[in-house]
Amino acid sequence: MTHHRVSPVSRGNARKMRKQMTDAGLKLWNEVRAHRLMGLSFRRQMPIAGYIVDFACPDKKLVVEIDGSQHALAEVSASDAARTAKLESLGWTILRFWNDDVIRDIDNVCQHIVIVAGLAAAPPREELVL
Repeated sequence: MTHHRVSPVSRGNARKMRKQMTDAGLKLWNEVRAHRLMGLSFRRQMPIAGYIVDFACPDKKLVVEIDGSQHALAEVSASDAARTAKLESLGWTILRFWNDDVIRDIDNVCQHIVIVAGLAAAPPREELVL
């Protein structure tokens, strides 16, 4: 994997964000940290291409973002779309979950991550609801 230079400002912002995680972020981190989710290696608040993503699995080029209600606003949604397009152009797969999904249904969130990472077959569509 090619490493890109990370500005000191981005590195500092990522460090601050790791110390101030949301409840949903902390809940997901407790599920994926230390290879707990099917051996996948995740990093939290990882800088990629000028953005700081919530969670990244570099081995699978998989990004998991956890969105609060502000992401439903038109201007934030447009910014998210541009960010997703940029990261996808670099070969990353982006998954987005609402805070509420993580808090209320962490098992399905984790199952979806494992499926997208290619470590499990997808269940019938009606069983996986997010």
